[in-house]
Parts: sequence; C-alpha cells; structure tokens
Amino acid sequence: MVVGGAQAIEKDRLAQDFVRFAVESGVLRFGEFKTKAGRLSPYFFNAGLFDDGAKMGRLAEFYAQALMESGIEFDMVFGPAYKGIPLAATVAVELARRGRNVPFAYNRKEVKDHGEGGTLVGAPLQGRVLIVDDVMSAGTAARESIALIQAAGATPHAVVIALDRQEKATENGQDVNHSAVQYVRQQLGLQVCAIATLADLLQYLQQDDGSGVSAHHERVLAYRQRYGV
Repeated sequence: MVVGGAQAIEKDRLAQDFVRFAVESGVLRFGEFKTKAGRLSPYFFNAGLFDDGAKMGRLAEFYAQALMESGIEFDMVFGPAYKGIPLAATVAVELARRGRNVPFAYNRKEVKDHGEGGTLVGAPLQGRVLIVDDVMSAGTAARESIALIQAAGATPHAVVIALDRQEKATENGQDVNHSAVQYVRQQLGLQVCAIATLADLLQYLQQDDGSGVSAHHERVLAYRQRYGV
C-alpha cells in the first residue's frame, strides 16, 4: 500500500509539473477556443508550440517518465503523421538516454513512389507497438495507426499522449457517453498512458501562485461539468 501511495504521489507530481511547463511554454492557453466537436472550450492545448530544442527535450522527458511509471511494455514506438513524428523521434532518443533503446517509425500521408516507396518510414513495424501522439480528440488517428500497424503484421499495443481532455467524444455530430481515451481502451483494446488529464489541470488551477491562472478555474470546471466523462 505504501508503494502504491508513493507511485500515486509521484504520478501526481509529474502531472502538475507537466501542466505548469505547458502553461509557462504557452502551449496550454486560456480564453475561448472552438474544438473539432464545435464546442467552445476555455482552454486549448497545442503541442505544435513545443517549437524549440529545449522545449522538445523537456517534453520528451515527461513522456519517458510517464511511460516508465506506467509499467506499459512495448517493443517500438510509432508516430502518426504529422505531430506524432517529432514526438516519436524525441521520445525514442530520451528512452535511449535512459537505457531503453527501442526502434521507432512513422508514416507519411502521401504515398511515395520512388526510393523505398510506401507510407512508412523508419524501423520495420514489428512486435508490440506504442503509438505516441499529443492529444486524442475522437480516436480517429489511433484507428488509422492501428490499421497501418496491423497491415504491417505488428501488434498495436498502447498509446501515450500528453493530455487527456476527459470529455465526451462525438459520433455523427452527437455527444456520446465515453471519451476518446475510454473508446480506445474499451473498444480498441489498447492501453493508454496520459502525462496529465483535465483533472490535473483543474488541480493546478486551484492554486494561487500569483500568476493569475486560478482565475480560469471556474470556467474550466464548468466546461468539465458540461462535457466531462
């Protein structure tokens, strides 16, 4: 019980450190943003704004640490085009730095008809494949990655993301009673590891550290109460 409690404390600390890092990097922003589902969200996470070497290196550390703490086993990493490509590459580098050297691959959206051809680049897809992505909105990218991995004869095993928004997914324009992460876990059978969740963000926004972030807590909480799972 003590070990489990220590692990929970460490996971919570990692999540809070990550949320703080995302806010300070300008990647996690507050205001009014329209989501793919047409909702007006009081916050927006744009992993494309991890846009320099220092930020990407720190981001990879968070991914690697979350994976190590999760206990998820995998044989290689895969980055779905496009945001998943630099994520898979930098996470593979960080894992190797920590003594866990694994192959990585990614896909291109356009089929190449010269050179090696095809849509896959990097190491051959084989064994238990870990998909590395930023967020999961509808599970569409995960399904596409699963199809590519299975077609190559490998096993789609798990997904690691930076932020789990913990909100209802939409199907045919209608809200459903599960999130994209829950869908991937329950319907597609993959393990999912998230560095942080919306609950972690709300916990962070409860603090009054002089930065003014606490002013956003009420709106984010109201959003979760309306769309959360």
